Amino acid sequence: MAELNSALQVGDFTIKNRLVLSPLTRARSGVERIPNDLMLEYYQQRANAGLIITEATVISPKAVGYANTPGLWSQEQAQAWNKIVEAVHAQGSKIVVQLWHVGRISHPDLLDGDIPVAPSAIQPAGEVSLLRPKRPFVTPRALSHEEIQEIVAQYKHAAELAKAAGFDGVELHAANGYLIDQFLQSTTNHRDDEYGGSIENRARLLLQIVDAFIEVWGAGRVGVHLAPRGDSHDMGDADPLATFGYVVEQLDQRNVAFIFTREYEAEDSLQPKLRPKFKGAWIANEKLTPESAKRILATEQADAVAFGLAYIANPDLFERLENDLPLNQVQFDTLYGPSAEGYTDYPVFEQLEA
Repeated sequence: MAELNSALQVGDFTIKNRLVLSPLTRARSGVERIPNDLMLEYYQQRANAGLIITEATVISPKAVGYANTPGLWSQEQAQAWNKIVEAVHAQGSKIVVQLWHVGRISHPDLLDGDIPVAPSAIQPAGEVSLLRPKRPFVTPRALSHEEIQEIVAQYKHAAELAKAAGFDGVELHAANGYLIDQFLQSTTNHRDDEYGGSIENRARLLLQIVDAFIEVWGAGRVGVHLAPRGDSHDMGDADPLATFGYVVEQLDQRNVAFIFTREYEAEDSLQPKLRPKFKGAWIANEKLTPESAKRILATEQADAVAFGLAYIANPDLFERLENDLPLNQVQFDTLYGPSAEGYTDYPVFEQLEA
């Protein structure tokens, strides 16, 4: 029976408790996509978590799908991230960077006029997030075999920069309808080469990138982010259990440190069938409450629990969960923006008491 305030071995490192800061896009890095002092304060405030997974961090200028999200393709960006890493380490927490390519979930206006890329030229339903005036997603361009290899190399380069920045590891963002997820799921991947068709082929890019990360970091400092329900950005798969079951088995064979799943509890949840396939650390996420998080840990359905919105609104979330204190509510209208408002100005419980 695990409790929130107990240490956990995650691959090659140990975290001080089982609370995880979920990766959360906050769009505070500016047009240069370089981490700044405002971001440093934000992460420093939340270093009561045993593990911080950074907001999704793009691997190249052509991987972007949102304005003002941070990157990790240059030495300057790595040096800026290092300040954040050191501040988190000073409080005894671990921090890994989530590496990201959005694929088709972008727009030419964010790519200097270029068409977004994807496994197949299938237009997603919906509108581009945060761009105003609102505009629909465009039909992406299918990647060539050579371009896929270039993207693998970009991921590996970002992983090398992450090591130089002092991170404790890297997480591959393979969820939520972004590029890796687009290759993985059958509704978005209609390729007829070695990257399409069978589950093994559709999972090939994900596993090639994981193998590249392992070359840089060793398996014990690599994690993967999955969304088995496929409920973001017009996704879907003919057989999710078979697809995600294969991925989990392959990640288990590689001895990666952790799998993070965004999947709320429901009758159609795949986690109960996927979890036994993996011997590493399993991090549960999405719509958790203080009560459900503690139950999931106590019943060993997961090894750690991750919070998103609650951690945005409660920088002292660990203390609040441990002491059954009431939670601040998130301000949705300030989730994204250039300032400290709705970012680093949420009060801790002691301030409310005072």
